Amino acid sequence: MNMNRVVKRLFMEIKQYKKSSIITILCTLGAVFFEILVPYVISMIIDKGVMQSSLSNIIKYGCIMIVFACAALACGIGSGFFGAEASCGFAANLRQAMYLNIQRFSFANIDKYSASGLITRLTTDVTNVQNSYLMILRLLLRTPAMIFFAMVMTVIISPSLSLIFFAGILILGVILLILMKTAMKSFTAVFDKYDDLNESVQENVRNIRVVKAFVQEKQEKNKFNKAAVTLYELFVKAEKGIVIVSPLLYFMIYGCILLLSWFGAKMIVAGSLTTGQLTSLFSYTMNIMISLMILSFTAVMVIISEASAVRIVEVLEEKSDIVSHEEPVKTIKNGSIEFKNVYFSYSKESSEPVLEDINISIASGQTIGLFGGTGSSKSSLISLISRLYDVTSGEVLVGGVNVKDYDLEVLRNGVSVVLQKNELFSGTILENLRWGNKEADLKECKRACRTACADEFIENLPDGYNSYVERGGA
Repeated sequence: MNMNRVVKRLFMEIKQYKKSSIITILCTLGAVFFEILVPYVISMIIDKGVMQSSLSNIIKYGCIMIVFACAALACGIGSGFFGAEASCGFAANLRQAMYLNIQRFSFANIDKYSASGLITRLTTDVTNVQNSYLMILRLLLRTPAMIFFAMVMTVIISPSLSLIFFAGILILGVILLILMKTAMKSFTAVFDKYDDLNESVQENVRNIRVVKAFVQEKQEKNKFNKAAVTLYELFVKAEKGIVIVSPLLYFMIYGCILLLSWFGAKMIVAGSLTTGQLTSLFSYTMNIMISLMILSFTAVMVIISEASAVRIVEVLEEKSDIVSHEEPVKTIKNGSIEFKNVYFSYSKESSEPVLEDINISIASGQTIGLFGGTGSSKSSLISLISRLYDVTSGEVLVGGVNVKDYDLEVLRNGVSVVLQKNELFSGTILENLRWGNKEADLKECKRACRTACADEFIENLPDGYNSYVERGGA
């Protein structure tokens, strides 16, 4: 996927946090500006204050330095506050946009990504992008700005000594570029394996009663360990490509300091450089090299989040296979159902259909039974009526109208389903009962429970219909 398209799609979700993002950038640049001025003022304190034994100059430039330091501190605090607001808000928007789009997915879309894969994208991947966005706002802008302004100051103080920094930056820049391209491939593989790990945890927690009943804890532990070890090995492989960055940076920092000390001392003896200027050059050396170190770590985080960003945008841009007709039918005349030459496959690439040449005609009000062994696609056949899946070929008619011509909400509201395996969601029993009708009052809910012979045990619970249940009825 093209990264320009990925970035453009992600930035659409910044929305109301654009203002916070801009303020963060301005505060970051302000902090850099004032921090750059501090070493220059220190050189003035040394040259015009200490070297000339002028207390007034020491006080004068000392006060200026304190003002600049306080201004840098204020900008830094502002950058941190608004940066946190912007990145957390951006992550919240991403999760909301993904979740809303997932609600539109057909079963085929869900099958494509798997439940565990979608959970990873909503959690781990979004967190990676959130951290990366915060680093981009604060560090990825700060470090180039710091390097640029520090380089400008070194050129102003001593054009000849500034060549030392130019050489160091050029060498490190080339190395970082090579490492970034190599590491990207490794981290992409890492996040695919996160899905496997989450799937193992999800299945174990969901089916914990079955696991314990059949004494399969050891098997589940081995399954989880296998996924965790695979993820560990991939992370180690990915990290090996970038661990060389830190030693190289330290080598460049101390190399620049040694060269600066050697040539700077000679220039002081020759009278072409002052002690204060050499002191400020040392400060700018540290600023430049530390900024390069931060830049390298930020680049690593961006590399990691690049793979996550692609996975997020895949979900955001995924279109449901099943949508309402452009001019949908809004009324279902009757309950007649007809299958005409229906073929169905879960995947378009499948060579063998799971349903083949199905022809059934059911009159409105008629009761029929479908019999077949486990996995014979009885549920899949029923799912075609409410368009949870679409037929591969043929037609399904409800009330004499092709289901593809109906408004999806109208069609699904017109089809009542009692699932083979019932699901309860976290909340009260009353909230679960109202899934079919949000406006149902307590009297209607109790009548439904009496019909289902569930009223007696519900009323015996301490809080009755307001009793809280976890997912699955725990």
